[in-house]
Amino acid sequence: MQTQILPEFLATPAGREADAILRSCVHCGFCTATCPTYQLLGDELDGPRGRIYQIKQVLEGHTPTRITQQHLDRCLTCRSCETTCPSGVRYARLAEIGRHLVEERVARPVGERLLRTALVRLLPHPARLRPLLGLGRLVRSLLPAALAAKVPRARPAGDWPAPRGRRRCLVLAGCVQSVATPLTNAAAARLLDRLGVDLITSPAAGCCGAVAYHLNAQDEGLDAMRRNIDAWWPEITAGCDAILVTASACAGMVKDYGDLLRDDPLYAEKAARVSALARDPAEWLAAADLSPLGAPGRGRRIAFHAPCTLQHGQQIKGVVEGILTRLGFTLSVVPDAHLCCGSAGTYSLTQPELSLALRSNKVFALESGAPELIATANIGCQLHLGAGSGVPVVHWLELLDPAN
Repeated sequence: MQTQILPEFLATPAGREADAILRSCVHCGFCTATCPTYQLLGDELDGPRGRIYQIKQVLEGHTPTRITQQHLDRCLTCRSCETTCPSGVRYARLAEIGRHLVEERVARPVGERLLRTALVRLLPHPARLRPLLGLGRLVRSLLPAALAAKVPRARPAGDWPAPRGRRRCLVLAGCVQSVATPLTNAAAARLLDRLGVDLITSPAAGCCGAVAYHLNAQDEGLDAMRRNIDAWWPEITAGCDAILVTASACAGMVKDYGDLLRDDPLYAEKAARVSALARDPAEWLAAADLSPLGAPGRGRRIAFHAPCTLQHGQQIKGVVEGILTRLGFTLSVVPDAHLCCGSAGTYSLTQPELSLALRSNKVFALESGAPELIATANIGCQLHLGAGSGVPVVHWLELLDPAN
């Protein structure tokens, strides 16, 4: 694609990066076939090709409007288009740059500004979120059914094995997951304990930075990344094997630390080291001897929902399914497994109508094989699908938990 980017943008690292991404796009349109919002709305401007063109216009000097902003907001950043693209266009990065430019030039309605500010101030902070979730559980019976379904039920996390001086892996505690589904990391700790590995947390580490960064509060997101690096650094220098991130969206973000902080003179090298150590549990377990676990899946039929952040963001495809099959689970066929469930970070809160439509389609696909459980790899998908499915939705690591 030919571009005529304004000199003021080409003078910046982000502008030069956007120009290079735009030039790699040949506008073939293959991406539209796998774009969830294009499939729902049928509007070229709500597909990757149309959004790329809108971002190009802004970079070339066209004044963005509220309509431009809305089309970019409707993008899930599911990255299915990147998986489909034959030219390797880094669409997600271009979308981040474009959204930031439009955000600086188009004023949002007050309601949207308040919602986004509240999400940035609340979700990344477990100490703020925990009492609100507790209140929601307390008054669940008084809430409308649709709202009550969004409040996850409390499930005991159980014991976390004490370190025994063996191989060590760090784990990201996270923000929403640490409050809403603490069972996930506790199950991972028991699982790794059975496999001879100590799983440890750093109390000073928190949100991976994705919530703020993807809501255009990029400075706050980068600060969260730096805090995590500082919190993990003593264990990293002591020789931990890996940083395991049990939420696939957070795993993708931590793997991007090196890129996002590459221009930070104080953190660039450390961030690159963190990214090199970051692993999704599926990557780690795929290479492990799982014989100590036996066959926990014998006789169990489940559906696996592969989050977009797992299959498109991290490009980890079929690995979880392979692990579950090795352990005796029978996996039902899920039609259109490449499509997003509509969770997409805070998308279910900022774009509720589109999110619910996508969830309805995904739940229908997941339940079509009559599974006894639906398993997934990301906290957002787990809560979103759980609020709309009649089949229990769990994190896949829970299925391997020796405590079950």
